[in-house]
Amino acid sequence: MSGAPDVAEAVPQDAPSQIEQLLLDRGLIDEDGLARARAAAQASDQPVTRALLELGLVAEAAMVRLLAEQLGLGFVELGDTPLDTSAVAILPESAARRHRCVPIRIEEDGRLAVAMVDPGNVVARDDIRALTGRDLHVYVATPADITAALNRHYRLDSMAESLAEEVAASQESETKALEDVVGREAGAEDAPIIRLVNLLITQAVNDRASDIHIEPNERNLRVRYRIDGVLHEVMAPPKSVQAGITSRLKIMADINIAERRIPQDGRIGLTVQGRQIDIRVATLPTVHGEKIVLRLLDKSSVLLHLQDLGFESANFARYEASYSKPYGMILATGPTGSGKSTTLYATLNIKNKPDVNIITVEDPVEYRLPGVNQVQINPKAGLTFASALRSILRSDPDIVLVGEIRDRDTAQIAVESALTGHLVLSTLHTNDAPSSLTRLVEMGIEPFLVASALDCVVAQRLARRLCDKCKQPYQPSLAELRDVGFPLDAVDGRPTLFKPGGCTACSKTGYRGRIALHEVMTITEEIERLVAAKASSEDIARVAVAEGMRPLRQDGLIKVARGLTSIEEILRVVV
Repeated sequence: MSGAPDVAEAVPQDAPSQIEQLLLDRGLIDEDGLARARAAAQASDQPVTRALLELGLVAEAAMVRLLAEQLGLGFVELGDTPLDTSAVAILPESAARRHRCVPIRIEEDGRLAVAMVDPGNVVARDDIRALTGRDLHVYVATPADITAALNRHYRLDSMAESLAEEVAASQESETKALEDVVGREAGAEDAPIIRLVNLLITQAVNDRASDIHIEPNERNLRVRYRIDGVLHEVMAPPKSVQAGITSRLKIMADINIAERRIPQDGRIGLTVQGRQIDIRVATLPTVHGEKIVLRLLDKSSVLLHLQDLGFESANFARYEASYSKPYGMILATGPTGSGKSTTLYATLNIKNKPDVNIITVEDPVEYRLPGVNQVQINPKAGLTFASALRSILRSDPDIVLVGEIRDRDTAQIAVESALTGHLVLSTLHTNDAPSSLTRLVEMGIEPFLVASALDCVVAQRLARRLCDKCKQPYQPSLAELRDVGFPLDAVDGRPTLFKPGGCTACSKTGYRGRIALHEVMTITEEIERLVAAKASSEDIARVAVAEGMRPLRQDGLIKVARGLTSIEEILRVVV
């Protein structure tokens, strides 16, 4: 167990028996468990406390809490404790990591409150006093909490500042500086700009960011991460590092480093902390220089199971019935960034078997799927969605994924493919499921072909998930529930809902992660008749709801009732 030795070594020599008794008294362990731990400790010549942790008999936090009590110190859960950045700043990162500690705040009496893994380390205490010039108020925290807090708070700003100073100091000549910052020289992996770019990407992965925006202003740069669909500013490095960052990223993405007048795009493949990350890079000329957006694509996310995407059981049953058929057309609709591709990829993962030929045509190919033939369109070479799709159909596919239906030609071929025995998956930009039918008709596809080919439409949105650590229960008024259309008949009286709080685990936002909202419409005989008669999307929606389709907002409100998200978040993402 990670951190177990740290906790055990921090226990005073005369304390184990007292802690063992406390664990028994408080019901955290029974006599049998303690006997097992004593036997393991004797066999491996280690403290009983460490054996208890390694055997998983006692939670690390509970052990550390008892340790703090034995030492007469306070225990602190850093995940729920806001850290004062001014306090963190007065202790150098190297010392904090060396002594496994993190400052919490400066108290009213001037003492520095500091959380430590090993509060009995007198040398560490003396060193912290000398470095900060303050007396200490020591607390105890778990090793995992200390590491997470260090990674969270000793990060971009201080590192960027020191790296920018290195860049300025190394700029003896323009040519020399360019060689240094882009890494052309042998052994240049230690160049400051390279370390800064690596830090930007690594921190974004740690923060679960989907995009990195590097935006030049008149006097500095602005770096923002998109986390759970919302942009957060993380640092503002000086203007002097702009050319270096831009050049380094262009070289990594194999983009023309000398061209600054037109937008360009490229791709980077990296392994970050053992995870395969694909990065799409896009540059955009602005009045203050080139803006760069990095889209982070975690290959592990493409291996998600459909059940992990937030489908309610009724919706999943309807969708499963559609993708289990050997032919027909399935559409995923919604705005950009609503998770459509993830849903379709997860569907392909289920269908991907040795006896099935799957071919995709995409722009761009976001995730590489083993066992799937993926085609990247290239309009400059004449390879469009429509032309690629025509070629694909001559390659004997069983299942075809079309990245997006953008024009009449692509729509026509996709519909005809579904009618000739292929399972066709694709995406379309519409606000809800019923309007996708009328959109295809407006593109010029005959209504009777749309009705016959289309089997299922899934409209999707992504809502932020409430942070489990800080979400706050409350009872809304009946008027508030009626205003948003809450299904009052599904609950008794006024339900207990949750709203966002704010803690360090969620960066004070109240949300951590996202959950999908779905609207699954299967094409029934009645809906086929409406489409053939060129009925409006409102008429189609009315019939679909009567036949069991749950609208996006209703699906969202059910997730609100389950405590997964908030009413405010549903109203933000669903009209």
